[in-house]
Amino acid sequence: MLASLAASPAMAQTKVAIGFSGWTGFAPLTLAKEAGIFAKNGLDVTLKKIPQASRHLAIASGDIQCAATTVETWVVWNANGVATTQIFQMDKSYGADGMVVRKDIASIKDLKGKQVAASAPGTAPYFTLAWFLKKNGLSVKDVTVVNMEPGPAAQAFIAGQNDAAMTYEPYLSSVRAKPDAGKIIATTLDYPMIMDTFGCTPKFLSENPDAAKALAKSYFDAVDMIKSDQAKAYQIMGADVKQTGEQFGNSAKYLRWQDKEANKKFFSGEHAQFSKEAADLLLEVGIIKQIPDLSKLADTKFIQ
Repeated sequence: MLASLAASPAMAQTKVAIGFSGWTGFAPLTLAKEAGIFAKNGLDVTLKKIPQASRHLAIASGDIQCAATTVETWVVWNANGVATTQIFQMDKSYGADGMVVRKDIASIKDLKGKQVAASAPGTAPYFTLAWFLKKNGLSVKDVTVVNMEPGPAAQAFIAGQNDAAMTYEPYLSSVRAKPDAGKIIATTLDYPMIMDTFGCTPKFLSENPDAAKALAKSYFDAVDMIKSDQAKAYQIMGADVKQTGEQFGNSAKYLRWQDKEANKKFFSGEHAQFSKEAADLLLEVGIIKQIPDLSKLADTKFIQ
């Protein structure tokens, strides 16, 4: 402990395990780990790739203390008894999440009675499907949902399976590269509703407030590094998902990482407004049985 304090005068190295996925928007976490940003800020971080459908189970079991996921997912987790608090925003999707369909499907309304590949209920792709359908007068009851994770869903679609699929970058670009398989009919440019945040258990936050601040700082430091040394940052982040720096950069075009100023703006009203609309839809489609206390879903005091 004394050695750790000497190495990092501000604080001892705090161990924290974070659950996330290969989604492009989460890549600054990999950058913070690989470029030594977490360590510099007094954190001993373990990153664990855990499918979104089971990430809350890892939190509940104590296997991880923090996670990255979409805003509406925190509503689901808290509604299902997995207490978690968002502490900073990571990214906003600008076309990085979408629905791909066969070429003969002219509109989302044409999906009625069709088969759509999407992750399990309680995940972002399933919620995106519900959101897109609702905005077009349909519901998830009007389609047959085949549960597949975003990567396999994209590959199955390219191989000719299912009428449509919900996926995100970097997998969405694999469909962009195969126009014969089908087309992208809608993305978050058409329906802006995928926003990712980082959060932890209330227990971890109360016991490790300095570490929580360091997690936020590390994320913003990583975003700064992307701006100052993009080529190196893209190379590090791309390697984690088996992409070249150039390929990663192409995926990153479809989202925006959110810096400290963007965070302050987001949490001043948009976060609460979206959480309410999302909670209503989650209740409507039966993913949650009751809406949790939305006022307790975020705590921004760790953004310094």
